[in-house]
Amino acid sequence: MTEYIQGLFIDEIMMKYDKIPDFPIITFENGEGFADEVVTYADLFQNACKLAHALKGAGIGRGDRFSVVMKNHPELLYALGAASQIGAVMVPIDPRSKGNKLTYQMKDSNSKGIIFTNEFTSEVEASLAELPDIKVLGVSYKEGFEQPHRSNYPSLNEILAGPEIGFFNDRSKDLKAPLEIIYTSGTTGDPKGVVIRADRMPMFKMVAQLIWQYNSDDKLYTGLSLTHGNAQSSTLGPSIMLGIPAVFSRKFTKSRLWDICRKHGCTTFSLVGGMMMGIYSEPRRSDDGDNPVRKVLSAGTPRSIWEDFENRFNVRIHEWYGAVEGGFAHKPPDVGPVGSFGKPIEGVMEIRIVNADDSECGPYEIGELTVISKLGKAEVEYVGNRKASEEKTRGGVLRSGDMCHKDKDGWLYFDYRKGGGLRRQGDFIMPEYVEKALADLPEVIDVCVYGIAAESGSPGESDIVAAIVPAPGVTPDPKKIALNLAAVLEKASIPQFMQVVPEIPKTVSEKNLDRILRTEFRKDSPNVTRL
Repeated sequence: MTEYIQGLFIDEIMMKYDKIPDFPIITFENGEGFADEVVTYADLFQNACKLAHALKGAGIGRGDRFSVVMKNHPELLYALGAASQIGAVMVPIDPRSKGNKLTYQMKDSNSKGIIFTNEFTSEVEASLAELPDIKVLGVSYKEGFEQPHRSNYPSLNEILAGPEIGFFNDRSKDLKAPLEIIYTSGTTGDPKGVVIRADRMPMFKMVAQLIWQYNSDDKLYTGLSLTHGNAQSSTLGPSIMLGIPAVFSRKFTKSRLWDICRKHGCTTFSLVGGMMMGIYSEPRRSDDGDNPVRKVLSAGTPRSIWEDFENRFNVRIHEWYGAVEGGFAHKPPDVGPVGSFGKPIEGVMEIRIVNADDSECGPYEIGELTVISKLGKAEVEYVGNRKASEEKTRGGVLRSGDMCHKDKDGWLYFDYRKGGGLRRQGDFIMPEYVEKALADLPEVIDVCVYGIAAESGSPGESDIVAAIVPAPGVTPDPKKIALNLAAVLEKASIPQFMQVVPEIPKTVSEKNLDRILRTEFRKDSPNVTRL
């Protein structure tokens, strides 16, 4: 008789496989013109086993790391199940990563291999040219992408179409073993890889039951990427562990979101606040409020549209705050003030807003959000970066890097991100990456990238301005520059505005004085163009 380890990802799948193998637990919504893919517990278990054997055969063993680059597809779940089974560590990389950012994550994680969909063949091969020791473990060929078939790469399509294979009798049973490395967006430097241990999964179940209060008649939805913690914690984990069906879109779509929820009968969905304004900005329809969604889980809802959003779409907002390194607070619907992301779970953790000297801030005073765990020692492990790991939990306190304040009743509010990062549509963006991409263009001889208050009104978010000095005799072409940037940057990192200036103001030490550029910036100015 199989002994199950509660909390292990593959064991949670096996337990459901034994009881309800044919239950359609996950639906992948692939967009207009493409058929949905429905995945049962039998699919999850059997395909995880097939891929586990293939990975073992390719030399991936316990503790080894492998990268995965793909949008929301079933193969990502099979890869996670395979990693859980053999004790390997999956590194899910945001599929928008390109160029140096993609190469960095593959190298920094010390990945021995990589799995990807043919949509990203060109990007991955460009990085592999710099990383010859990383082998291709499998390519999933998806309809609609005319990338050439590489005969020298293992085909996931063929692996998964093969005969059933049982699980390993010596599968990993260690809840403390690493399961994933999830990269931060990188706010004050290169992205950091956060080690996620197998025992994180039971926490998702607890939050789903006690905080989100999912019921057996719920159906979950998200268009957030499964390569990030939000989709895994609020949708995937609860769905798998509680047997609640979920729908994942291949990528976020604001124009079709409500139609998807209607088609599939989704009762709740999860997103980050920067997406809320996009949904709200869609043309009004007479059936906006006629949908099955009861509750929206949001992190960063703009105060300006909060109540109108609820009324227009006939939903309630459950606001929350969390980070992949840890820390959690929430504001249930109709509890507490609009605009707040809530309070921590009583008895589980304490959140303090502190000054630079760790003295506690008073009401309405902005400081850094810190977390004190009531259940154990604060621990964060960044891959290959012991110094950053220790600093993150200096003094036994988790230091978020988020600047926040509380009101007189203890309700918490987000203000901005500490350091040089900018946040747009939920992603933290480093100006240095954008500046490099612009500086590489022959028509640009100097550049400064900075943020202004987001037109969306989402708290803590910025619109990005690229102030450039053009080469002598050159008139910059905004459309050409935008196309060049799209080839090397993810969409959220592409500036919304280009500001052409004769020179970038500098300090004595040659640092850019973005505050002067910000003061001079006007959206209707002749030297400012929308990209």
